[in-house]
Amino acid sequence: MNVAVIGGGAAGFFSAIAVKENYPNANVTIYEKTKYLLSKVKISGGGRCNFTNRCTSIPELCKAYPRGGKELKKLFHIFNTTHTMEWFKSRGVEYVIQEDNCVFPVSQDAQTIIDCFLRESHRLKISIERGNGIVALKSNDDKWEVQFENSEYRIFDKIIVSTGGSPQMKGLDWLADLGHVINPPVPSLFSFKIPDNPVTKLMGVVVENIIVSFQGTKFKGEGPLLITHWGMSGPAILKLSSFGARWLKENRYEGKIQVNWANNANNDIVLNDLIQIAEENPKKLVTNNRPYDISSRLWLFFLDKCEIPVTKNWADLTKKNMNRLMNILCNDEYTIRGRAAFKEEFVTCGGVSLQSINMVTLESKVCKNLYFAGEVLDIDAITGGYNLQAAWTTGFIAGKLG
Repeated sequence: MNVAVIGGGAAGFFSAIAVKENYPNANVTIYEKTKYLLSKVKISGGGRCNFTNRCTSIPELCKAYPRGGKELKKLFHIFNTTHTMEWFKSRGVEYVIQEDNCVFPVSQDAQTIIDCFLRESHRLKISIERGNGIVALKSNDDKWEVQFENSEYRIFDKIIVSTGGSPQMKGLDWLADLGHVINPPVPSLFSFKIPDNPVTKLMGVVVENIIVSFQGTKFKGEGPLLITHWGMSGPAILKLSSFGARWLKENRYEGKIQVNWANNANNDIVLNDLIQIAEENPKKLVTNNRPYDISSRLWLFFLDKCEIPVTKNWADLTKKNMNRLMNILCNDEYTIRGRAAFKEEFVTCGGVSLQSINMVTLESKVCKNLYFAGEVLDIDAITGGYNLQAAWTTGFIAGKLG
């Protein structure tokens, strides 16, 4: 049996290895159109490779996927985060789990993961061809005729497509031509530009536990927020950009966001907390005894925004002052105008619609003996090792070849 794996990235290598482990006598070749293998793995996690997440609850794991979470549920019962950690450890990759549940190799170097794949490919006698892209696929009875850039034609029994996310629709036209439904790709995982707003003067300030949302929508992001010189970033913002990717595209990356800075407390709780601080510290300046461990720089920014002089004591705050502070802490508003790149990840929302795929085998519903794995599918996740986990899971299932 001759098997072609199109794409030399995370899902491509994982599926090729799975094929050889399931079918030891198969001839498996990975075709990568560029000169570089596993390029996204190399830069993942800032070059340290956050290769999975410790989350062991499958329902919770599925929540990390704005697109594809529901469909991945059954697949995660077959190959999930626990299996991933066992898979790498059994192949000599020791790992460390951070407080945020992100999993990295002990070496803190993505090259460790790359070397693992290259060793396994060599051990299993998987062929790798670089710099020769595929021009066209043609179904011929139960086999596939593949045309390469060098005009060569080859015949394969099975094909696994693992070409990764495409930033433009034209990169997926060849799959649409075969009859697959394509959901247009749009960017995901990015920070927000907030131009001409004094909040950017606080660049470098991090608030650990916030909720951020788009006004008029149900999209929310939770976790740490980082103020940058262009606007806002950090896990909460990246999560919001992921869940709201299509909405943002439709609105040309403009809109209002609301930020709850108060450990996710509601209006009544925050107002009571402020009143308690005033009652316990009446003679102290409002610059002291800041609520919710808010940094001094951010608190001074809030006071200025509420037009409260820093020379005031807590006892001197009026009911109007208190309500303004409460509203800022719970419902602060900012206007976003554009997106900024998140350099550590390049993730797109969109790809081959899961309606075109048998989500038990990952075989195409319209093309026999054609399988899919990785981000070429309309599956994407928030940060935290989830996108690579989807690559491992879909690669493992596709590698069963039905």
